[in-house]
Amino acid sequence: MKKALAKFINFIFGWHINVPEEYRLKKAVMIAAPHTSNWDIIHALPGLWLGDYRPKFFIKDDFKKVPLVGWLLESVGALWVNRKKHNNLIKHSVDMLNKEDELILMVPAEGTRSAVDEWKLGFYRIAKQANLPILLAYLDYDKKEAGVGKIVYPSDDFEKDMKEIEDFYKNITPKYPEKYNKKIFKRKEEKSPVSG
Repeated sequence: MKKALAKFINFIFGWHINVPEEYRLKKAVMIAAPHTSNWDIIHALPGLWLGDYRPKFFIKDDFKKVPLVGWLLESVGALWVNRKKHNNLIKHSVDMLNKEDELILMVPAEGTRSAVDEWKLGFYRIAKQANLPILLAYLDYDKKEAGVGKIVYPSDDFEKDMKEIEDFYKNITPKYPEKYNKKIFKRKEEKSPVSG
């Protein structure tokens, strides 16, 4: 059913997918980037469904109370988060991944559709603690392409891993380029004593 819907959505909008067979993992942390528009999920999920992924993703539980919207979001993979409570999402995510044999946890690393100085690095901490690879999923609005373009295995060299991720996304075109910072993290020498 989801694949049929995905094909229809891609046909209507003229999008295509690119998910090589070797990237079709059963368990991983997945970056969803760039994220600059509400339209992103409309293009991302169909592409991932056609690539044989059934990702789960966190979303604020305000939407759960909206008639039909909550049910619809749950049916496509939403996991509810109460942002008013102090949730340890890193630990919760790691525990959840450790319990499941098959789970793709999709994380919008920018944390918002607005421009940010640097990405939130929870995705990396989750992958590292759960000993899982990171799938680099993307939406390229210039090519009208959704896909997974690379796997990164977290190492003991954080800056090297971040550079590898940053290099992959620098040539991807978001819907609103002015809202996207291609420099995903601040290197040690760029951090001030206050921020670093």
